[in-house]
Formats: sequence, structure tokens, C-alpha cells
Amino acid sequence: MLKIRNLHASVEGKKILKGINLEVNAGEVHAIMGPNGSGKSTLASVIAGKEEFEVTQGSIEFEGEDIDEASPEERAHKGVFLSFQYPVEIPGVSVTNFMKTAINESRKAKGLEDMPAKEMLKLIREKSEMLDIDRKFLSRSLNEGFSGGEKKRNEIFQMAMLEPKLSILDETDSGLDIDALRIVANGVNKLRSDDKATILITHYQRLLEYIIPDFVHVIHDGKIVKSGGKELALELEDKGYDWLKQEAAV
Repeated sequence: MLKIRNLHASVEGKKILKGINLEVNAGEVHAIMGPNGSGKSTLASVIAGKEEFEVTQGSIEFEGEDIDEASPEERAHKGVFLSFQYPVEIPGVSVTNFMKTAINESRKAKGLEDMPAKEMLKLIREKSEMLDIDRKFLSRSLNEGFSGGEKKRNEIFQMAMLEPKLSILDETDSGLDIDALRIVANGVNKLRSDDKATILITHYQRLLEYIIPDFVHVIHDGKIVKSGGKELALELEDKGYDWLKQEAAV
């Protein structure tokens, strides 16, 4: 589904990614871990096409198509979803209306008519029930006055509604207490399927106690220096990130 080859990227002239190689297949969950400043969030942003990052070398393929020149909107319409580490508040726009607009814009890009109102309401009801979201929550202004857990749950709701092929969750566990973490993780697990893939960006192993990854990759200084299964996350929990310099030097 996603193939990244020798990816180099910079922001404001500073090199961040220095040769990332990564392949993600349908049905897989990949966790990306690493210390602050290692390039985790930059990788997520570059995949999603955020324009402040400049790709200086390498390529990104999504479902066999080179998307290096595609805008963030085009990538989203192709099925790439990025949850933000710090979701933006949009006063005056309800969660429901935001989702209606997002879905219909996606349909428009595919040459489809707007989703009929009855079908839209049914979809909203099904997804909100699946994620245990109260109806009152859907009428609130997007992210305005939301707690950290509510913001993250809202992003999982967006993911459920849009049904992207590739979901990139950038530090979804950041600032969440245990109850909120379980709610978000439960939503992600309910959305796992054989034809979709997920990339989790995280500092900590605790998220991976609830969402079991197929692969764990450790980024240090802009490169993936080690890959493995869930046991690698446990090793990181035990050793910390200090030993990465030795791994990177090998």
C-alpha cells in the first residue's frame, strides 16, 4: 500500500529525514517510535503532504502511484488520513457539519454526488454508536472546549466516518489519561481491517498495550535504525533511547 524509498526531507533548510525506507501493507499496523526531534512527526507530515516540508530526495508511493507532487487534499482524497497532535478548534462549526462537508468533498473529488441526508445521518449514528459517542458531543463546535481525550476521540470518529485506506495517528496518546487512552485505542481496534493500514507515532510503549502493532520501527536522527515486533517496544521501555546511538553507528 505505502512504499517509502530513501526519503530525505527538510524544513526551513534543516535536514530532518535522512534516508527513510518503509513499506506498509494493507491489514498492517506499524508503530513508529523514537526520542524527541528524531523525525517521527516529520515523517507523518511528509506522507500527508504538508507543504512546509521539502522532500529533497527519495519517493513515496501509495497504492502503486507516486504521490510526491500530490497536494495534501489530493492525498486525503486518495485515502490518506493524518490525525493531528494538536487538533485545531473551529468555533461555530459543529462536529456533524464538519463531517458532512468532509465526506461530501471527498465524494466530489471522486465524481460522486453528495451523500443523501438520510444516508449521512444513518452513517453518523452507526459510527457514533460504535465508538460510544454521545449525540450531544456531535452538536458541539469542533474541538472547542474539548478535553484532550475528547479531541482524540473526535479524530477517531472522523477516521471512522471517512474510512481512509491509510491512517496516520501522530502521538494519539499524548496527554491522555488511562481511561481516555482505552477509549481511543478501542476505537482504533474496531476500525482495523484487512484492506486498511495504520501507522502509530508514539513515544511510549503504553499505547501498544492496547493497540498491538505488527511491526515497530525506531527512528533516530532521521533514519530507521531498528525494526521488529511488539517486543522491540518493550525493549525500549526497559532500556530507553540511549542505546540508539550505538544501533545507528552499526
